[in-house]
Amino acid sequence: MAEAGDVMSREALRSPVRTATAMAHHGELIQGVFKDDGGRLHRGLVTLPIAGLRSEASFARSDGDAVVVHPDHKVKAAAAARLTLDFLNVTGGGELTLQSSIPVGHGYGSSTADVVASIRAVAAAVNIQLRASSIGRLAVAAERASDAIAFDEHAVLFAQREGMVIENFGGSLPPLLLVGFKANGGVPVDTLQLPPARYDSTEIQEFGVLRALVARAVRLQDPYLLGRAASASAVISQRHLPKQGFGEIADIARRAGACGVQVAHSGSLFGLIFDLFTSNLKRRAALVAQQIRRAGFKDVEVHLVNAESWTW
Repeated sequence: MAEAGDVMSREALRSPVRTATAMAHHGELIQGVFKDDGGRLHRGLVTLPIAGLRSEASFARSDGDAVVVHPDHKVKAAAAARLTLDFLNVTGGGELTLQSSIPVGHGYGSSTADVVASIRAVAAAVNIQLRASSIGRLAVAAERASDAIAFDEHAVLFAQREGMVIENFGGSLPPLLLVGFKANGGVPVDTLQLPPARYDSTEIQEFGVLRALVARAVRLQDPYLLGRAASASAVISQRHLPKQGFGEIADIARRAGACGVQVAHSGSLFGLIFDLFTSNLKRRAALVAQQIRRAGFKDVEVHLVNAESWTW
């Protein structure tokens, strides 16, 4: 049921096709178990969004109850559309069509982008603008676990299985350049088949330190603090979901003067984080990409994060 605080505007009118998009992500900056204000523990993560890859959803309402999705295997997106109609107390169904440039199965959040774009498109079809917090809850309801791309480039610590914000960092991540690539031979990972990591008490204490580092990095717009947090979280992840060649990548990052190493905690992605305003960045990134390819890693790409008008 929609709550008054969740709906910013409403005109329950039949509408033509409405389109919305959602960006991908490159895994997580940190992921673990964190305390809320009451001391209760939650699994949580801070997503690393990348705007260069997107899913686009189009939705047209119909009088029938069914939600028909194209392509028909996008069942999570169809479930998200149904949940959104019910949440908004809208009768009927509709036709949902998805197009995406996001690779599947590596930790880019392809299904979450489909789900978030679908929720936004359905809401747009009834002339409603949902809050990011509402979209996040609906996304988790549709796919059991979800990254925080409903919040776009705004940094939050998000409980990915509960759909709630544990901490709002109050701003965006600092501008970054990310040299991303795939580990484990580029083989896709079925993330739903992975059991959740079981962290010990020492690791949970460390996650509290990493959370504070991210908060400070956002406040000061400091990519090096962010890189330190990401690297430490990646080391912990390595104990639970090892990625081949992690030590070699850490050496490449150190020699190149990167801010840190980032991973998709339930995917195959690696990323080296650089300060977007560092000197000789293009040359440095090109050399790093060459070293990564020489080490046998696949699909080396450059992504800009919060780069505004900066072009590569």
